[in-house]
Amino acid sequence: MRHTIAIANQKGGVGKTTTAVNLSAALAATKRKVLLIDLDPQGNASTAAGANKNEKNLFEVYTQNLPIQDSILKSSGGYEVIPGGENLIALEVFIRDNQKQGELKKLLIDLEYDFIILDTPPSLNQLTLESLFAATATLIPLQCEYYSLEGISSLINTINTLNNKNLTNNRVFGIIRTMVDMRNNLAKEVSEELEKHFPNLVFNTLIPRNVKLAEAPSHGVSAHTIYAIFIWRQSIFSACWRTY
Repeated sequence: MRHTIAIANQKGGVGKTTTAVNLSAALAATKRKVLLIDLDPQGNASTAAGANKNEKNLFEVYTQNLPIQDSILKSSGGYEVIPGGENLIALEVFIRDNQKQGELKKLLIDLEYDFIILDTPPSLNQLTLESLFAATATLIPLQCEYYSLEGISSLINTINTLNNKNLTNNRVFGIIRTMVDMRNNLAKEVSEELEKHFPNLVFNTLIPRNVKLAEAPSHGVSAHTIYAIFIWRQSIFSACWRTY
């Protein structure tokens, strides 16, 4: 059975891309066949994966009717990747103007992977909606700050609405707290609020701040290849695997 997981949060800077890249690397290290799709025009996941953002991406697939396989590249982390890039901004307009909503779900049907990880933009735009249509589950990374709490209910309601309309079988299967420093009173307060309002969704595992993890993308590699993978892989992979 294939799992398609959207990594989503309307707030930027909460660790979506770091989560997507390192979850992909961790799953690939367990001999699963993994595809990471970068749907963010900034293309940070592509950089972290060591992929060239100038290669074909979903913009060419949608607008030129190319096979999606033509856009798949090898990464430095043992998984495969479809890169992002600035032309994904134009793709968002193309999807709306040409009524291509839900196309990504169709494109992924024939791909043979154990896991497909979707890295989404920091907003609830058309590209994020494409991910939510295509995904079978959504993981929400959340930094323990009050601004990060904004929009979670909206995202969950959006997914529930899509389900109620039979547009997807997606579900939120967890909220993972990232860049956590429990010496900070604010982090403690936000964590308590999360556990209070989303008791069935918040993972017990906390992803701490880690310098090596932050440095990994600048080298075009995942944390799997450096010291920080021990922390990330033991934390997020075990938390996600037990739940999903």
